[in-house]
Amino acid sequence: MTSKSQFEPGHQVPVHHQEKPGYQHQIPDPKPVSDQLPTDDGGYQLYKAAGKLQGKRAVITGGDSGIGRAVAILYAMEGASSLIVYLPAEEKDAQETKRKVEEYGAKCVLFPTDLRKKENCKAIIDKAVKELGGLDILVNNAAFQNMVPDIGDLSEEQWENTFNTNIHPFFYLSKYALPHLRRGSTIINCSSVNHYIGRGDLLDYTSTKGAIVAFTRALSNQQISKGIRVNCVCPGPIWTPLIPSTMLTEAMEQFSGVPMGRPGQPSEVATCFVFLASADSSYISGQSLHPNGGVVVGS
Repeated sequence: MTSKSQFEPGHQVPVHHQEKPGYQHQIPDPKPVSDQLPTDDGGYQLYKAAGKLQGKRAVITGGDSGIGRAVAILYAMEGASSLIVYLPAEEKDAQETKRKVEEYGAKCVLFPTDLRKKENCKAIIDKAVKELGGLDILVNNAAFQNMVPDIGDLSEEQWENTFNTNIHPFFYLSKYALPHLRRGSTIINCSSVNHYIGRGDLLDYTSTKGAIVAFTRALSNQQISKGIRVNCVCPGPIWTPLIPSTMLTEAMEQFSGVPMGRPGQPSEVATCFVFLASADSSYISGQSLHPNGGVVVGS
């Protein structure tokens, strides 16, 4: 059961460390919240669905845990089926996502693969079209980060791997998905607050997140005449497995240092992905939403 303190100012996430890529099932309690939202009294309630995505079909990368899992679950609650992509090592977390999605009555197809290879990106879209009967929503969410305080210590290998993971698959998946998308379809990319604040200890990660915002705006301008909207979500500090597997202990201890005084929950970000995939956002394209705990950023 979720502690009320998770939604109260001053809540600290349980400091611990994991090996990469990070696993949601290894996070000590209280675990990240994937299908609940805060109430006025600091408690929580189940997300209230309204059939906004009934019959829709989505591909969600990084869907095994964290934000990706929450998106898959809220999409299921809204009536959408999904294919989730994850690394083979994340199979246990992916199976839990599938269980939760199916618990809400939607179909969930599992696809373990390495997104850094473009042929795998094509296989993802082909599999989704075959298993789901088509495609309406592409959620580019998967990412890698690793803290390095100074550029002199940032290896060329890490720089290249971060770009190969965080931005190149966005291009390949979008390119292969677009022939299957139709008027009313959406592409939603996950960026970060770090692009706007210029976080120095995540130079490579921050750079890719800036590229994602630029990619979103350009692709939107390119595709909007076809009735296909492209938008972006830029989360602040969110309690996901990426944090204990990639951040230093002292950074985790400062994880609540936002105006709201607490880290966000994956479910609080997933609502943005529901909104941008639904008809509620029909007049929005090329834009970024900022679920970041009150950090004021430029556009």
